[in-house]
Amino acid sequence: MPRLAANLTMLFTEFPFLDRFERAARAGFRGVEFLFPYAYRPQDIRARLEQFGLQLVLHNLPAGDWDAGERGIACRPDRSAEFGEGVERAIDYAGALGVKQLNCLVGRTPDDVPAAQAHETLVDNLYRASQRLKDAGLKLLVEPINRFDIPGFHLHRTDQALALIDEVGGGNLFLQYDVYHAQRTEGELSETLRRHLPRIAHVQVADNPGRNEPGSGEINFPFLLGHLDRIGYQGWIGCEYKPAVSTEIGLDWIQRIAK
Repeated sequence: MPRLAANLTMLFTEFPFLDRFERAARAGFRGVEFLFPYAYRPQDIRARLEQFGLQLVLHNLPAGDWDAGERGIACRPDRSAEFGEGVERAIDYAGALGVKQLNCLVGRTPDDVPAAQAHETLVDNLYRASQRLKDAGLKLLVEPINRFDIPGFHLHRTDQALALIDEVGGGNLFLQYDVYHAQRTEGELSETLRRHLPRIAHVQVADNPGRNEPGSGEINFPFLLGHLDRIGYQGWIGCEYKPAVSTEIGLDWIQRIAK
């Protein structure tokens, strides 16, 4: 079975956040991930991880005012200082929680900023962040997100993300490959994974349409999960989907297609 990590932002949502760790462990997960830890004391999250024998495999840098609809600030010239402060906060949490990689949601392209300036800001912010994380023994990731779900999101294709990684340089920026977002935007899932495997630090899964559990839609997950094994992917697979009914009712997909 692949190493599956429960995304606690989207799974077990009928329970308070700190109670979801126990539910994930009871369901057989050995890893967890989530969007943000910053609303909680790191020692409280660490206690849940240790109590239930779970590994935290990923969380995101701060991404602005999420409740107001912001989805990242890395390409905003007027928010660079805030972005840098968020990097430091994320590093502190990562150290306390034992996580080894952090994802950067780069945000929507600003309407009020020239495209070249937004891009230059993004490159500069990612370079400085990747080097700070490198000093701390952490990897920095970036994730393309489809523009159907988040209109205007700056980074929305794999080739665009890889070109950005090349431009940033520095050797500590990697791709987070979300199968759902990639399917909606470009397809070619298996060949993209094979071709760019050395640059992919994390994989996330959900089916399409609906972003529900694997096996509910058009993606051939028995083939794709086997393909990841065949090409030698060694990382975790984050289960970042919306359960069609409830998390626990839908977990039979693991027995059907992930073994």
